[in-house]
Amino acid sequence: MSAVSDRLPAFPWDKLEPYKKTAAAHPDGIVDLSVGTPVDPVPEHIQKALIAAADSPGYPTVWGTPELRDALTRWVEHRLGAREVTHRHVLPVVGSKELVAWLPTQLGLGPGDQVAFPRLAYPTYEVGARLARAEHVAYDDPTELDPSRLKLLWLNSPSNPTGRVLPEEELTRIVAWAREHGVLVLSDECYIELGWEADPVSVLHPDVNGGSYDGVVAVHSLSKRSNLAGYRAAFLAGDPAVLGPLLEIRKHGGMMTPAPTQAAVVAALGDDEHVRVQRERYAARRTALRDALLAHGFRIEHSEASLYLWATRDESCWDTVAHLADRGILVAPGDFYGPAGDRFVRVALTATDERVRAAVARLTA
Repeated sequence: MSAVSDRLPAFPWDKLEPYKKTAAAHPDGIVDLSVGTPVDPVPEHIQKALIAAADSPGYPTVWGTPELRDALTRWVEHRLGAREVTHRHVLPVVGSKELVAWLPTQLGLGPGDQVAFPRLAYPTYEVGARLARAEHVAYDDPTELDPSRLKLLWLNSPSNPTGRVLPEEELTRIVAWAREHGVLVLSDECYIELGWEADPVSVLHPDVNGGSYDGVVAVHSLSKRSNLAGYRAAFLAGDPAVLGPLLEIRKHGGMMTPAPTQAAVVAALGDDEHVRVQRERYAARRTALRDALLAHGFRIEHSEASLYLWATRDESCWDTVAHLADRGILVAPGDFYGPAGDRFVRVALTATDERVRAAVARLTA
């Protein structure tokens, strides 16, 4: 057991605990903007779908019900502009973090293989490489990497933590380069519904992939768009030559999305109105927090999409974390996402309206 855990970095969030205690001591309580976990209610029609499927005594299937696969294919075509998507092009997974952490292992990667991800990135990309004993490499432009041992290339648009959106022409260029060199592209698009100053494009769009899904897979989640983080609901879409073997591996591993969650996903993907309502909530919180941070002397970079503001006071990120903790506000230090973030903090929009108002008052006092 220790041999596996020894491959992993120290869990970064433990370092934030002293600052959380400081923020919690504020007379008006903590405003926790550190973790992007939804705080708003699960839409009622999704709850009802979950409840209606509660009597599910048998094992669910890894591939999901036909109704679920129908919902996934319809949504990928309707929302992402993909074409000719069949059941072979989709695969439900038990939350996107599980997928990211175990995908290199399930792909059979190991020593000598490389997994690449953005210079500023979700830490689990590196964790996945480490679990598989593969090498990991961070990039600014993936087409500048040596492709000779590169097996898996992670894209993330909109980005966590920066909120940066990759333009269509950049995605097209990267996909073409990866195909030329036989590199599998995994595009983490979990925040694609949350574009503010840019309209994110999927690698599944024919303008990006030329109408072919060869070597391209997208990762999508219902955690943010539908407030379903507690349901563990996500899916893959793309190359059947990749998803088919993954399906067989996951059958052997028993990686099954619970049947009530599958029913909830069908309900969630069949309705756009609750997504519009949730977007409006986040847009209002984003405007309030952005204005307050700017008034407090912060500079904000990227942040044109996703659930975060990427902010700096041009000092050590930990000095900024301490500064805000003294005001009862907890944020995530930028170096959690790579050394290049050591002068930034990530400010999440996932707090209630009341707590956002409290943060604004403290920043503008």
